[in-house]
Amino acid sequence: MHVVATAGHVDHGKSSLVRALTGMEPDRWEEERRRGLTLDLGFVWTELPGGGTVAFVDVPGHEKLVGNMLAGVGPVPAVLLVVAADQGWQPQSEEHLAVLDALQVRHGVLAVTRSDLADPAPVRRDALARIAATSLGKVEAVAVSSVTGEGLDGLRAALSRLTAALPAPDRAADVRLWVDRAFTVRGRGTVVTGTLAAGTVRAGDRLVPSSSGTPGGAALRVRGLQSLQQDREEVGAVARVALNVHGAAAGALRRGDALLTPGRWLTTAVLDVRLHGDPAADLPRHLVLHAGSAAVPATVRPLGSDTARLTLERPLPLRTGDTALLRDPGRHRIPAGLTVLDVRPPRLERRGAGRARARDLEAVTGAPDGAAELRRRGLVRRAELLAMGVPAPAEPVTGDWLADPGHWARLRRRLAEAVEEHAARRPMDPGLPVEAARRALGLPERSLVQALVDTAPDAGGADGGGPRVRQRDGRLYGSSARPQLPPPVRRAVDAVRAELRRAPFRAPEARRLAELGLTPGVVAAAVVAGALLRVGDGIVLLPGADTEAAALLARLEQPFTTSEARRALDTTRRVVIPLLEHLDARGLTVRLDGTLRRCGPAASADAR
Repeated sequence: MHVVATAGHVDHGKSSLVRALTGMEPDRWEEERRRGLTLDLGFVWTELPGGGTVAFVDVPGHEKLVGNMLAGVGPVPAVLLVVAADQGWQPQSEEHLAVLDALQVRHGVLAVTRSDLADPAPVRRDALARIAATSLGKVEAVAVSSVTGEGLDGLRAALSRLTAALPAPDRAADVRLWVDRAFTVRGRGTVVTGTLAAGTVRAGDRLVPSSSGTPGGAALRVRGLQSLQQDREEVGAVARVALNVHGAAAGALRRGDALLTPGRWLTTAVLDVRLHGDPAADLPRHLVLHAGSAAVPATVRPLGSDTARLTLERPLPLRTGDTALLRDPGRHRIPAGLTVLDVRPPRLERRGAGRARARDLEAVTGAPDGAAELRRRGLVRRAELLAMGVPAPAEPVTGDWLADPGHWARLRRRLAEAVEEHAARRPMDPGLPVEAARRALGLPERSLVQALVDTAPDAGGADGGGPRVRQRDGRLYGSSARPQLPPPVRRAVDAVRAELRRAPFRAPEARRLAELGLTPGVVAAAVVAGALLRVGDGIVLLPGADTEAAALLARLEQPFTTSEARRALDTTRRVVIPLLEHLDARGLTVRLDGTLRRCGPAASADAR
C-alpha cells in the first residue's frame, strides 16, 4: 500500500477528485456533506492500474483548518496537489505548498481540476513553476474533471508512476504511529488511526503512548488491527492502520499523541534544529511546532543564522533527522521548516554558550552519523544513541556505554594524572579511591573507571594513553607508585621485619605495633610499599610468607587440620586462622570442611 495526502485551496475539488477516483466518500461528518466543505481528515482508497493500492488522506483546505491539514500531511510521504482551472493559484494553495516545502516532501502529482470549466494550461504552467521552486521540484501534472471524468485515467496512471518511485519503507524500524483519530467503539474500547510510515505492527504487540511522558513505561496492548477496513494479523509500512488498543492510558489518547515501540524512543521538550526559511533572528519568540500529527507551542531561541533551540510545551518523540515546521497561527504563515539536529542538547548556562553551540552545529546536517555524534558527546549509552535515531558506531567499552576513542584516551591520561597528583599529595597513602577518581573525571558510573583501568595501554602506546594505572582493594595506583615512608616509620617497619625474620609466622600483636607507632594507616602504607604483607585484620608478615607457608603445609600428610598447620608453622591460632583463609583465597590451600584442608596444586609444586 501507498499513502498520498491531498493539498490545495478550499473548494478546489480535492474531496470530489478522490471521490471520483475511489468511488468512496471521504467526508465522514454529516455537516461536511451538507455544507460541501471538508472540516476534518478523510480516508479513502483504490486500486491503481497495474496493481497496488493507494490510500488518500483527504485534508481540509480552509485557512482556519490548517492545523487539521497538517495532522494529515505530517506523516505522509507523497502529495496530490490540487488547483482549480477556473480559479488558479489561491492563498491556501500557497500556504499548503509552503507546508509541503517546510516538511521537505519530495514526491507529488499536480491535478488541475475543473478542466471542463476553463482552459487548464495557464494554471498548469503557473502551478508547475511555483512547485518547481520547492522541495517537490519537477512533478507530473494532469488536467482532470471530477464531473465528466476526463483525465481520471491519466491521473491514475500518474499516481502509479508516483508510487512506484517512492523509496521503500523500513518495515523493521521502530514503530512511531502518529495518532490522527482516537474514538471508542462499543464492545471493543479505544480505536486509534494513523499513517504507519515505518515499522510493522502486529496483533498482540505492546506500544507505549508518548503522552505518558515515559516511553519505557506502561504499554498498551494491540488487541486487533485493521487496514482498509480489513482485519489483519500484521501490517507493515507504509499503510493506513486502525488499532484497537487496551490499557490504562488508552482512553486518554488524542490526535497528536504517538504510539511507540517500548524502550526505543526518547521524548524531548528541548531540541536544537536547523531552519529552512526565515532567518532565526527574525522568528517570533512563540510559535507552534507541527511534527507528525502533533501541534505543540514552542519557544524559539536563535543560536546561529539558521539554527535555533526550541523549548516545547510538552515533550514529543523526535529523532535526529526528523523534519517538522514552525507555524505562526496569528499571521497564518509558515515562517520556517526545520530538521532536528539534537534531541538531547547540552544546557546553555554560561555567557556566550549560545554562540558556541551555534559553532558546534555548523557541521551538523541532521543525517544520523554515529561517529560524529559520539565525538560530540564523548560518552553515551548505546540505547540512548539508538533512541536518538543514530546508529552505534562501535562496541561498548563497558556495559551499555559507548566512548569516542579520542575522548577515551583523554580520560585515561586524566586518570593517570589524577592518580599521580593524589600520590604526590599523600605520599603515605598514594592509592586514589575509585569513587574519588569517578568524581574527578566527572564520570556517571564507577564501572567506567574500571574500564579505563582495564583498557589502559602500556606507556608510550600508539594512542598516547599515558602511564599504566593499577587497581588494588578499591584504590588506584600509578605504575611506580610506592608510599614514601618517613625515616621514623621506616625504622619501625624494619624492627618488625627483623622480628619476623627470626619467627616468620609469629605476627606482632596489636600492642607491639602500637608501641612502634605503626597505626593501621601506617601499616597500610607499608603494605602498599611492599615492606609488609597483610594476611588479615591486624596480622602482618613478611612479603612472600604466604607462599613459604603453603610450601611447608604441602609437606604435611594431606588433608590436614588447623592445629596441624599451626604446629607446622610454629605460630598461634590468632595468626594461623587468617593466614589459612588468605591461602584459601589465593588458591594455595583448599578448605574441605569445617576442620580439614589440603594444599592446592600451586603449593604442591612449590614443595617439590
